[in-house]
Amino acid sequence: MAEHSMTIGELARRGGVATSALRYWEDIGLLPAPARVSGRRRYPESAVALVGAILLLGDAGFTLAEQKTLLAARGNPDEWRRLARRKQAELDEQIAKAQAARDAIEHGMRCPHEDVMDCPNFVGLLTARLAGRSLQEAHPH
Repeated sequence: MAEHSMTIGELARRGGVATSALRYWEDIGLLPAPARVSGRRRYPESAVALVGAILLLGDAGFTLAEQKTLLAARGNPDEWRRLARRKQAELDEQIAKAQAARDAIEHGMRCPHEDVMDCPNFVGLLTARLAGRSLQEAHPH
């Protein structure tokens, strides 16, 4: 029995994405170009899972280029893990930066000074930033 195929509109509805996203993903090679019947794209049922994987990888912070590399590494667990570890390190850095920002804002909300420029901690952060240090470096938690 032949696998069910669907139009681009059907795949877009099932994947919860715009048809333009599917076309773009095809253009960049993330989504394989489907067969055409009478000039219309006809996607296999398996394309729904691939769209889901693309969305999930995007939610996990992978860029489209990284997703393409990851999907190409299917069946090669060592390469997949290498790529995943690199993304994990990048996310750890983003989390640390966000935590430093959150801590600084929290301090600012608790600061008893009416004018932030009177706060020694704020002035210290300004001085550190002007010296080229990041908020994360200047405001350790």
